[in-house]
Amino acid sequence: MAFPSGSKLCAAWLYTPTAVTSRGSSDSTQARPIIVMAHGLAGVKEERLDAFAERFATAGYACLVFDYRHFGDSEGEPRQLLDIDSQREDWRAAVTFARSLPDVDAERVVVWGTSFGGGHVIVTAAEDARIAAAISQCPFTDGLASGFAMSPATSAKVTALGIRDVLAARLGHAPVLVPSAGAPHTAALMTTPDALAGVSALMPAGASYSKDVAARIALQIPLNLPGRRAKDVSCPIFFAICERDTVAPAGPTQKYAAQAPHGEIKLYDAGHFDIYVGDWFERNVADQLDFLARHVPAI
Repeated sequence: MAFPSGSKLCAAWLYTPTAVTSRGSSDSTQARPIIVMAHGLAGVKEERLDAFAERFATAGYACLVFDYRHFGDSEGEPRQLLDIDSQREDWRAAVTFARSLPDVDAERVVVWGTSFGGGHVIVTAAEDARIAAAISQCPFTDGLASGFAMSPATSAKVTALGIRDVLAARLGHAPVLVPSAGAPHTAALMTTPDALAGVSALMPAGASYSKDVAARIALQIPLNLPGRRAKDVSCPIFFAICERDTVAPAGPTQKYAAQAPHGEIKLYDAGHFDIYVGDWFERNVADQLDFLARHVPAI
């Protein structure tokens, strides 16, 4: 399945609800809420988004899980080009497409994003008053805070690559790439001690696709402050915040989340990558299902 965004097509998976009705049988004719879902920095839908979508579908929700342009199965050249404005356009296109699907209640669209996508979700919900609810998981909310979490040497290396990439683009050359995750003190966007292992834990067994991105994003990140839009989100919004998050620091996120008029904050004594897998995933997804059941019940 795919939907248009700009001049390209974004690839998506559609999960149909599998929950039973109060009468004890599946009712495929009932218009159901739909959860629109996308990943974070260089992430694609195969990286544990299926695990969340399967739980939501079992609880009675349709799910539209998509890849941003230039990533995964979506169109877009050059590959691995991460542009904030384009990705937010993809979110708007995905929500519009979800509302057009048969057997979907267009007034009960939920947006779900994680990490970098968690920041996009805040902005999407702030700009679209029809959104019924939002879930922002270990969200990137403050580019300055994330930048200060990086060592000065790493920041200098990544910035230099970003400048080289901008110049390459102006000359019509291929992008200069930077790893999305690397060992501490290397030239990568995430260099915390848990970054490489955390990213690897999300990838399917045997996966070999690129986790690099066009380095110009390094120049956009410090200016990206999506958390500032939390105060403008009128729908219920759930913030899953990892207290030991060294990629998207928890302090600024808690400050922004507290400003959301109908925000709910759940703190986890976990790192940025922990709540995708294992026991932390189970706790996290259970809390998200509870939030959904209270604010956008499936049945």
